[in-house]
Amino acid sequence: MLHADCNTTQITTKRDYLLPRWSETVRRRRPLARRRASTLRPSGVDILWLGARTTTNPFAVQEIAEALHGTDAAILVKNPANPDLDLWIGALQRIHNAGISRISAVHRGFSSYGNRFYRNPPQWHIPIELHRRLPSLQFICDPSHIGGKRDLIMPLAQQALDLGFDGIIVESHPVPDEALSDASQQITPQQLGDILQHLKIRSGHSVDNDLQTLRQQIDQLDGELLEILSRRMKVSTEIGRLKKEHNLTVLQPKRYDALMKSRVNEAESMGLDREFISSLLAAIHAESVNCQLKLD
Repeated sequence: MLHADCNTTQITTKRDYLLPRWSETVRRRRPLARRRASTLRPSGVDILWLGARTTTNPFAVQEIAEALHGTDAAILVKNPANPDLDLWIGALQRIHNAGISRISAVHRGFSSYGNRFYRNPPQWHIPIELHRRLPSLQFICDPSHIGGKRDLIMPLAQQALDLGFDGIIVESHPVPDEALSDASQQITPQQLGDILQHLKIRSGHSVDNDLQTLRQQIDQLDGELLEILSRRMKVSTEIGRLKKEHNLTVLQPKRYDALMKSRVNEAESMGLDREFISSLLAAIHAESVNCQLKLD
């Protein structure tokens, strides 16, 4: 398997030179991507994967797609390093538009700031949304890169299969500690065999009336949530009008900080995940601010 990962060099952040240097870097890297991909046609390579940093660069992806036109190789497209669903879809479409039919999406997690439990947090909602938009596409999970640690491969692989992924791609090495890269996430072939034996393949079909009943409850609760959100936005809009009448700023940092702390603590006491609630409340607050900014 060849890995076409065309990394770009670090560029200056000086404003006057940012665009010219960026354009120059892109022009240098595009022919490189084409040359690498063009070696596939005579070499008989069966599978090519595009790495996360290549997927991030639409220019490189387009060059590779043009170079691969007419090949019957299977193309695996990893998600971009940053959580950008449209960028991922764009890369898949470029490969598809080149006349390539055997395409798979590979989920390897997303880069994040700060110390995290995972090397690249999975953010499962992104590949789930991709699957919703492209249901006929084959989906593969890379638990090695998501976890970054050997002991996380098995649980992440099982989670991926439980979510309906079509397969997994796992890094293996005869002596993992001696691997030249990513040694901490490598496992031996024997360990890989044990994982494959213990993974459970679950059915994607509903066979239980109780499940349908519970889903109906979810549908009802979702409807109630939407109604509450709609009412909240209406109240937020009225607050915005009052702020405008009294010449107050839309954003009230102290109020927002107090709200986040109290709501997150309250939610945590109910057994809800702190990070999830923080993200949800931040999104709701951002929409409330947008509603108030739109007022005449």
